[in-house]
Amino acid sequence: MALHKFPLMGLLLLLTVVVSPAIADGPVCPTTTKLSRASFPEGFLFGTATAAYQVEGAVNETCRGPSLWDIYCKRFPSRCNNDNGDVAVDFFHRYKEDIQLMKNLNTDAFRMSIAWPRIFPHGRKEKGVSQAGVQFYHDLIDELLKNGITPFVTVFHWDTPQDLEDEYGGFLSERIVKDFREYADFVFQEYGGKVKNWITFNEPWVFSHAGYDVGKKAPGRCSKYVKEECQEGRSGFEAYLVTHNLLNSHAEAVEAFRQCEKCKGGKIGIAHSPAWFEPHDIADSQDGASIDRALDFILGWHLDTTMYGDYPQVMKDIVGHRLPKFTDAQKAKLKNSADFVGLNYYTSMFSNYLEKPDPSKPRWMQDSLINWETKNAYNYSIGSKPITGALPVFARGFRSLLKYIKDKYGNPEIMIMENGYGEELGASDSIAVGTADHNRKYYLQRHLLSMNEAICIDKVNVTGYFVWSLLDNFEWQDGYKNRFGLYYIDFKNNLTRYEKESGKYYKDFLSQGVRPSMIKRDEL
Repeated sequence: MALHKFPLMGLLLLLTVVVSPAIADGPVCPTTTKLSRASFPEGFLFGTATAAYQVEGAVNETCRGPSLWDIYCKRFPSRCNNDNGDVAVDFFHRYKEDIQLMKNLNTDAFRMSIAWPRIFPHGRKEKGVSQAGVQFYHDLIDELLKNGITPFVTVFHWDTPQDLEDEYGGFLSERIVKDFREYADFVFQEYGGKVKNWITFNEPWVFSHAGYDVGKKAPGRCSKYVKEECQEGRSGFEAYLVTHNLLNSHAEAVEAFRQCEKCKGGKIGIAHSPAWFEPHDIADSQDGASIDRALDFILGWHLDTTMYGDYPQVMKDIVGHRLPKFTDAQKAKLKNSADFVGLNYYTSMFSNYLEKPDPSKPRWMQDSLINWETKNAYNYSIGSKPITGALPVFARGFRSLLKYIKDKYGNPEIMIMENGYGEELGASDSIAVGTADHNRKYYLQRHLLSMNEAICIDKVNVTGYFVWSLLDNFEWQDGYKNRFGLYYIDFKNNLTRYEKESGKYYKDFLSQGVRPSMIKRDEL
């Protein structure tokens, strides 16, 4: 019988581990007999994550304006699988309750995002600021701090104000750069005195590729040859233009952050979302070049640019005139424009060399000259995929990716901003089934072990880890059918929260060892 029909049995082997202390040129890891918080370097942060649009709800409160996703889901409801209205999981009204869930898990930090349309309902300060929206985030941040939980704030998690979409196409226009800087500077000035950890953009690759090249996410743009249902768009062009404007927006926001007096002592970065790639055939005619190219296109596209000030050379060579060019001034602002590398990791793929691309039908994935495969040339699957799992599980790819970033980019500080397991329960969905999420527990065990090995053996400079997600929530084009939470949400009965087995495991994992907040400041 197929392997993917069984739980991740091999995970039981990792419950007892012995980690040797790293030598002086790397992180210092304690020796432990069980994988837990105590197995990680002193001061390491553990948390959970959500995003405003996915959890807040309350779309008609605080004078909040419509966002890109609001209009997209109303225009194409079938693409959002949304049969629960606009309530999301009502974090807007229940945040105090949900902060207690974070405390119950023994977490140190919480990654959240600020909804641009809740602050600037019409996308620009001169058109009005919602003071009620501003106050909501003050109240939320204050409540987190009061409970000893460090806020990590994402400035933009895909919710462009619809007014800017209507006015000039949002990130398709370079006009977004000025408006984004104004918005980012406003939130830095407003919250920078008590928030010291910032992410400008979440998953720029997904935003550009899924929204403007394959039409999978809002605004659903692509060419007809990619997806017949796409009504507007130009694949192979718009994704590069959107990322270009996004990167320039990031650079301007970082400049504003570094000029912000209240923000002194803080850090800022981007949350990237690459997969890891394994060779499709061990007799790879590309001699590994296809994997390097895949990573340059999915990660280097944004990481090279924010470190070195320009796109990877391989992208320039292949994409040619379709890849916009930075001015010298823009390159200077982009260079070293991140204090840490944010990383969202979920899965891995096989990279299969694409020998005959069709130049008449350009698209991002074809430009990378690879096909993504879940099985290799010998019909072996990448990792394992339980029958209800949303994505293949390949924890070894997590460690490989971390080591790749260390080796290629000079061992920068890395923070795991998202790592999680999605499952689609279908007709079997119930509180009993949903809370017995043993595969998610095994997923976390495997990935925490791989991260520990990357830190303690490979000496990768990872300083924090956030599980996606605290709660089941609105998972974009999957609606509420794909569950990622440590807490189960009963969408049919008052959005009641129920702790899952994975939540119990994470709580137990974090109960052993010393929380960073308990360490004297001069010892950190």
